[in-house]
Amino acid sequence: MFKRKFRTSPTKFLFPYLYSTHCPDEKIVTSLQSCKNISEITPIHGLMVKTGLDQIPFTLSKLLACSIQDINYAGSIFKHIQKPNLYMFNTILRAYSISENQNQVFVLFNYLRAQRIVLDEFTFVPVLKSCCKKFATWTGLGVHSIVLKSGFQLFLNVKNTLLHFYCVCQRMGEARKLFDDISGGRDLISWNILMGGYLCASQNNVVLDLFKQLCTTGQIVGKTTILSVISAAGELNCVLTGECLHGYCIKFGFCLDLNVVSALISMYGKMGCIDSGSRVFAEVSARDVVVWNCLIDGYAKGGLLDEALGLLGLMKLEEVKPNSSTLAGLLSACASSGTLALGQRIHDYVEVQEIVLDAILGTALVDMYAKCGLLSMASNVFDMIEKKDVKCWTAMILGYGVNGEPKNAITLFHRMEQEDFKPNEVTFLAVLNACSHGGLVTDGISCFRKMVQHYGLTPRIEHYGCIIDLLGRAGLLEDAHELIKSLPIEGDATAWRALLAACRVHGNVELGKLVKGKLETLYDEHPADSLVLTSTYAIAGRIPDSKDMLENKGNPCSQTAKKEAGSSIIQLSNKEWELEV
Repeated sequence: MFKRKFRTSPTKFLFPYLYSTHCPDEKIVTSLQSCKNISEITPIHGLMVKTGLDQIPFTLSKLLACSIQDINYAGSIFKHIQKPNLYMFNTILRAYSISENQNQVFVLFNYLRAQRIVLDEFTFVPVLKSCCKKFATWTGLGVHSIVLKSGFQLFLNVKNTLLHFYCVCQRMGEARKLFDDISGGRDLISWNILMGGYLCASQNNVVLDLFKQLCTTGQIVGKTTILSVISAAGELNCVLTGECLHGYCIKFGFCLDLNVVSALISMYGKMGCIDSGSRVFAEVSARDVVVWNCLIDGYAKGGLLDEALGLLGLMKLEEVKPNSSTLAGLLSACASSGTLALGQRIHDYVEVQEIVLDAILGTALVDMYAKCGLLSMASNVFDMIEKKDVKCWTAMILGYGVNGEPKNAITLFHRMEQEDFKPNEVTFLAVLNACSHGGLVTDGISCFRKMVQHYGLTPRIEHYGCIIDLLGRAGLLEDAHELIKSLPIEGDATAWRALLAACRVHGNVELGKLVKGKLETLYDEHPADSLVLTSTYAIAGRIPDSKDMLENKGNPCSQTAKKEAGSSIIQLSNKEWELEV
């Protein structure tokens, strides 16, 4: 006797009520909204195709909205929609805006405008968010003009997104003007966006002023607001302001939130009041690893490395497992102070505790060993990092550069490109610095051109300073002078002083006098400029002109232009030695 076997559909097993005699749209929508991943959506999609519900705009729109967690799947659905409505366009725009394919947002937006489809406020929000992610300033300005022409500047969500765009692009003047224009309808999100923008722009005084204005409006301050203000107070190093904010947090119950507690500890650490941060730490009963990290980082930055290590032991007693960020701050302090023995102890601790050597921890170890001169150890750690990021590569390239191995720095840079890692401005600064110190003129110029032409990065004054220093060290002083005269960046004396130093190396008195004259005319005079020019005369075997003599009473630097002996501290056999240099 044989039994017939039936296969149960996974959709029927998960959602049996969909297989009733009548399947209304509401049940399909409810089922789609309860799905947590694409594997659950796929069988419902198949049922919709089978029953013809994929031809109904309402259910099709909900299917598309629930599928945006997988941009490829959502894109395939959208591609087969014959007549998508605006809701569907807005949905796929939102899907692309949260994916890595930001350019597709602009393609779809231009298509909508070309088809003369009437837009709404929900169309502009994902486009502006993509402008933020791509730092597409000019595109964002164009979208803003379209918003003004369309009349959607009255909607608060569009205004806040525009405000976020200007803050991300560091155009704080336009951001403040837009914020003032929405004075009648702005909400707490508007305040938080503007304060966050000023915080990123390092205008911390403005953040505190905005917080004072916000308190007068009667709006309830949220956690995001207080975190921005605490961070600004820490950067300003104003202890009284920090203590007032601490009292504010106690009064309104913000100290019950671990994120606020961590911010307060970090604030006190930046101010050098680590004892106050320790008291905040002691008042918390349930501490997570972030709170521990903030206190350890505060002790490390304050030079109290033994106390920071003691906290690692307390973490073990309380059964809190450290992560890579716990040790990164300690390693950074070891690198700054040259405390190699302590850095090696931390490395041993990482291996004993079997802490994952991720990009954060690996970069900190590479930086520490490179700054202590142990390039072989730095290279070994670098090779052990499985998931490298651009910071890992940059740290190793910088290590080769500062330790006098520019060719290895160039080789590693090319290897980075071959492994499909995109270098950033800091990476190119490390490469150019290595070329400058190694006298690799051709490689330096080539990397500079690649930075601009191939990667589309905008050089900063530091990059130009490296190129000028590179040309100067190679004796190409006139080329360096022509380059500095054509700089698109103004308001910084770094490039001129690099050229003045090159004049000293090659004993070019005439150009040195011209450069020093430029520095006196354009920037505040510095005693070091006179000292460098005097050294230039000495190297050229000439006596300085009377007007260039440091003893000249009319020289405002004559009383201060005294070169003092420098010193360097190194650690050998667990003892610190101070050497005059």
